[in-house]
Amino acid sequence: MGRLIVIDGTDGSGKQTQLEILENNLRKNNIEYRKINFPNYNSPSSSLVKMYLSGEFGENADEISPYIASNFFAADRYATYKKELEEYYEKGGLILADRYTTANMIHQAGKIKDKEEREKFLKWLWNLEFNIYKIPVPTKVFFLNMPPEYVLKLIENRKNKFDKEAKKDIHESNKEYLKESYEAAVELAKEYNWTEIKCVKNGNIRTREEIGNEIFEDVKKII
Repeated sequence: MGRLIVIDGTDGSGKQTQLEILENNLRKNNIEYRKINFPNYNSPSSSLVKMYLSGEFGENADEISPYIASNFFAADRYATYKKELEEYYEKGGLILADRYTTANMIHQAGKIKDKEEREKFLKWLWNLEFNIYKIPVPTKVFFLNMPPEYVLKLIENRKNKFDKEAKKDIHESNKEYLKESYEAAVELAKEYNWTEIKCVKNGNIRTREEIGNEIFEDVKKII
């Protein structure tokens, strides 16, 4: 079996940047890997995700059932894994992922305020993605802890990821939703034993290189 390393966090926390730094570190050390970004906007499997994020099912993310939204993202992961990653993973390959099932946990669980209902949803989600779709459980999850007040500044002028001319998606444009997702992520990181990377130190955002070095030192222990 292979290994799956996930970098996750709220919108604007630097996931893509840190994945690129990790790639560079692996290449320097001649370590073979494959990477994937979720949602997989290059695949038709992300069509429903795009519709959801662009507001076609409603412009307020909180009003769209976490169960329905999670199915869109989970199906995209399943299709991508089966078509692009399964053979490599089964042969022992190393996969790096920008977001994963963990993103459904962060963004969709944050919609559920009641603790018992949230736990019920998380158990359902785990069963859906890992037992029904049978995609791999991550070997290691890095949670980039970037508080929402810093995130809002970082994404202020950022364009839509899958349509550069479009407005921000329904997650990024909703400040309260970002805050709820962050609070959920902090709790989930503890509950599921994710490796927390604090992106802010003494009131300042740490350099991307400093964060990247911390991640790579940890990755080296499992490869």
